[in-house]
Amino acid sequence: MLASGTQAPVFALRDDEDRLRKLQDVLTQGALILYFYPADFTPGCTREACSLRDLHDDLVATGLTVLGVSPQSTESHRRFRAKHQLPFNLLSDPDKKVIKAYDSDGPLGIGVRRTSYLISKDGRIIDGILANFMVAEHTKFFQQAINSKR
Repeated sequence: MLASGTQAPVFALRDDEDRLRKLQDVLTQGALILYFYPADFTPGCTREACSLRDLHDDLVATGLTVLGVSPQSTESHRRFRAKHQLPFNLLSDPDKKVIKAYDSDGPLGIGVRRTSYLISKDGRIIDGILANFMVAEHTKFFQQAINSKR
C-alpha cells in the first residue's frame, strides 16, 4: 500500500471508451478516487462498482473524479460498465504496470488486490485502503472521502 503523503505514480492507460487517460490530465479536474479491482463481472467487484455508482453524484458534487483499474480489456470494461450503468470510466492495465506501481498486485504476481486511493489535485496520496474481500470497507472509504471534501 502506498503511504499517505507520497506522490502518486503517473500513468497513461486506455479507458472503456478507448481514450488514453493520463493521471495529470485527470487531476486538472480535481481530486481522484482511483480504485483497483480484480476482475469485471465478479460478485465482489460488481458490488464495489455499484456502490461507487450509487455514491457517484455525491462524489462528483464534492469535486471527486472516479476511475477504476483492472487488467481486463477495454471491451470487457465497456460491457461491464454498460451492464451496471456505471457513470465513471474503467481503465485497462493488461500488463499490470500501473497495478504494480500502486502496490495492488496480488501475492506472487497473481491477481489484483482490492485497493482504493484518494489522490489530491496536486498528485499526492491523501489516503488509501486495502481490503481484498471486504467490499463494505471500501464503501466506507468512499463515503469518508465525500465527508472529508464537504
